[in-house]
Amino acid sequence: MLGSAKPSPVPEPARADMESLLLKSVSKQEETYLDQFRQGQKELAGWGHPWLDQVRREAMARFSGLGFPTTHREEWKYTNVAPLARIPFRPAGFVLNGLTQEKLSRFLLSDPGSSCLVFVNGHWCPGFSSLEELPQGVYAGSLADILENNPTRVEEHLARYAAFQEHAFVALNTAFLNDGAFIEISPGLVLDKPIHLLFISTVSDTATVTHPRNLILAGPSTQATIFESYVSLEDGVYMTNAVTEVVVGENAVITHCKLQEESRQAFHIATLQVQQARNSTFASHSISLGGGLVRNEINAVLGGEGIHCELNGLYAVNGSQHVDNHTLVDHAQPHCTSHELYKGILDDKASGVFNGSIVVRQDAQKTDAIQRNKNLLLSKDALINTKPQLDILADDVRCTHGATVGQVDQEAVFYLRSRGIDEEAARRVLIHGFAREIIERIKVEALVTLLEERLSAHLSTYHKTRERV
Repeated sequence: MLGSAKPSPVPEPARADMESLLLKSVSKQEETYLDQFRQGQKELAGWGHPWLDQVRREAMARFSGLGFPTTHREEWKYTNVAPLARIPFRPAGFVLNGLTQEKLSRFLLSDPGSSCLVFVNGHWCPGFSSLEELPQGVYAGSLADILENNPTRVEEHLARYAAFQEHAFVALNTAFLNDGAFIEISPGLVLDKPIHLLFISTVSDTATVTHPRNLILAGPSTQATIFESYVSLEDGVYMTNAVTEVVVGENAVITHCKLQEESRQAFHIATLQVQQARNSTFASHSISLGGGLVRNEINAVLGGEGIHCELNGLYAVNGSQHVDNHTLVDHAQPHCTSHELYKGILDDKASGVFNGSIVVRQDAQKTDAIQRNKNLLLSKDALINTKPQLDILADDVRCTHGATVGQVDQEAVFYLRSRGIDEEAARRVLIHGFAREIIERIKVEALVTLLEERLSAHLSTYHKTRERV
């Protein structure tokens, strides 16, 4: 029958031709970034300072050598960036596009004492920012201002931790390093209120790209919470390629929270690089709800004895969203601990990746490391690839890891229904409870309130009826 005819397989020469065309298309876009760098490098903040110019040029050369990663690379096996690589993104300008304080308010913390740095399309926006409540001894402002007026202040740390030699997107960010947040906390200071870094993307007629670069320096014996959020006012195609470097001094206690709520058509690539000193404590809470294609990388180097590192993550996706979480905890010194818990909720045809690595160096005796990944699949078409890893070179350690993939507990649903709750409401209660474990680990009430609101709004978009798994 005509309707049952199968399409003929693509001949090998034709398939090779298609792959060749794809590679040429991608190479053409890589050349576009080279042209943008050649034409716009002198407009980047701080141009003319030898060390900064050299870092940018080396990064651009490295991006040119690496090219965009393909699925042939093990680290990108389950995340295909070809759709991103084919789009001729242009640098985003400072365009408010109808942004007002009223529209901004729904993204802000409901804590009158917190400070907020607002960036629009990667550019510092002092008119929307509020820094009046910052105590003396804390600097928070535009990285571009520092690069223009006092670049030696950041020379020791900027681009020294987030390595671009084997990472094309970090290389691209470093080449176009221009603006973002710079925070410096003097030794001994304890901040009672969080500092909010809010990055807003406005949508234009053409696809645009931003490269936010953040540097956070926490001095010895400091305590602070940094909240980093990425949002959009409307749906549209754009790319955010962000890099944040955090330096945690001796005995410091730093919490970093990130909320990603980009456009459903957006590409979000981000790297968080953490360098910890002796007896310090660092906690990361990463929440991914938006974006069409998302890649989050968190790398923590435990560079002294007595360090504790905690990595928590939640990714809740539906539709055709894809989110990839890569983490690396490098136990470089003895007597350190790390605890990691990532949870995923996937619906419709959404897909996810969790690749978590714990490396224990030869001299890192008495290491205590725990890593867990738990996933809920809400439909038959949802997909998760999970790969927890341990690389242990020391012999006196305690390290465990594990991953689970499952569905909503039907016995729990039945129990709730026996108490008068309908099936859909029971499922929502259980799904929300599954996610809430991550949010409850955050100790700042205003942050918990905001994240609860955003999570509830996001989960409400999930389909109510379908053939369940």
